[in-house]
Amino acid sequence: MTNKPKQVSDKLIDYDPASALVNDEEMAFFVTDAFETGDARHIASALGVAARAKGMTHVAKQTGLSREQLYRSLSMDGNPTLKTILAVMRAIDMEIAARPADKKNPTRV
Repeated sequence: MTNKPKQVSDKLIDYDPASALVNDEEMAFFVTDAFETGDARHIASALGVAARAKGMTHVAKQTGLSREQLYRSLSMDGNPTLKTILAVMRAIDMEIAARPADKKNPTRV
């Protein structure tokens, strides 16, 4: 009797986190979590995911920006302006709120 190693499937499943953002509460939690990291690249990417969940064509119409510009700006390599961030936030029915910094955890914004 020979013991053959089990084959590991090379198949990976495509997963789009936008599919998990099924309502405004989920979207708000996702975007808030990104902002709390303080990582600009992560924030831009999370806004891109939220924009895809809302519908990139809808966001493009609401912001007056092209879909291509939104995809480019709202990626890990993007660098959206504050104006773009605010426009996208409005288009996805979100707002930015300020609160005192957590002095016990300086890595959070």
